[in-house]
Amino acid sequence: MVLTVGRRLHILNEYSSRCLKQVRRSHATETFKWSHRVFSGIQPTGSMHLGNYFGAVQKWVEMQNAGESVIYSIADLHSITLPQIPEHTQLCWTLGCLTTMARLAHIPTYKEKSATVKEVPLGLYVYPVLQAADILLYRATHVPVGEDQTHNLELVQHLAKIFNNRYGHTFPIPKAVVADSSISRLKSLRDPSKKMSKSEQDPKSRIEITDTPDDILEKCKKALTDFTSEITFDPEKRPGVANLITIHSLFTGLDPAEICEQNIGLDTGRYKLVVAEVIQEKLEPLRQQVQQYMSEPQYIEEVLNRGADKASVIAQQTWLDVKTKVGLQINEGSYRCLQVSEKRVM
Repeated sequence: MVLTVGRRLHILNEYSSRCLKQVRRSHATETFKWSHRVFSGIQPTGSMHLGNYFGAVQKWVEMQNAGESVIYSIADLHSITLPQIPEHTQLCWTLGCLTTMARLAHIPTYKEKSATVKEVPLGLYVYPVLQAADILLYRATHVPVGEDQTHNLELVQHLAKIFNNRYGHTFPIPKAVVADSSISRLKSLRDPSKKMSKSEQDPKSRIEITDTPDDILEKCKKALTDFTSEITFDPEKRPGVANLITIHSLFTGLDPAEICEQNIGLDTGRYKLVVAEVIQEKLEPLRQQVQQYMSEPQYIEEVLNRGADKASVIAQQTWLDVKTKVGLQINEGSYRCLQVSEKRVM
């Protein structure tokens, strides 16, 4: 399908006219029914550990297999400074003009992370706005979050409401899908007062999806517990043992009380071997599958490209709608949206 320049401009004008009509209708309509859509993302900052798997990826697979409309992203812009996805950064700037420095400074995750650095990077400060842009760009209605991310989602909801009130109904107000609280209790194997984290320097502090059976056994043996031999679940007084029981529970579906009853008579040293065996059995098929995918980089790239193409159509449509409503000139970005549409027609 080949279009002349004049024909392209005619289509662009028609499309812009439709957008303006949608703006007027959205202003006149008090209620709007958004299609159910889930959005979530993960940073490519290291190997995936059990907290990432149980807190996000396992749930992603369940929702995808259930036939829900889902968009999962690799949050490149959250881990690097090179802008690669224009609509994300463009919407981030637009939303940033709607919030205040005081509002961002009061977000708990910012206060926590900024306390550990002498000079706070600007990226850390505006991170929640970029996160909001990620979610709103795809007009997500539901966002899986951990308990420590609920404040960030409150900012997303706040920005969506401000934009809708000022420019007309444009974004759904996304709802939080809070992860099971037991997942948030996954702690470092070496320091159970801290969360299991990829940023922890000691690799023995976490079980990674790609760990070999020997790695898992060694890490479980080195897990910090206490001097009480009995197996009891008490996160406050015995956080190390409780952490092992929580991992055991997540892999098997057994209640912590059932696990304690099943392991009466074992001391913590022998129980560590039980936990290691459970983890080895459940993770080995996943580890092998990851290795298989890693040996097929071309397939992974094809999957990413197909997903990016689908997401790009939504992102461009949303950004064009935003530009029209805030009064920005429709330019080459809008033209690219037409090109994508043309390719799909050809």
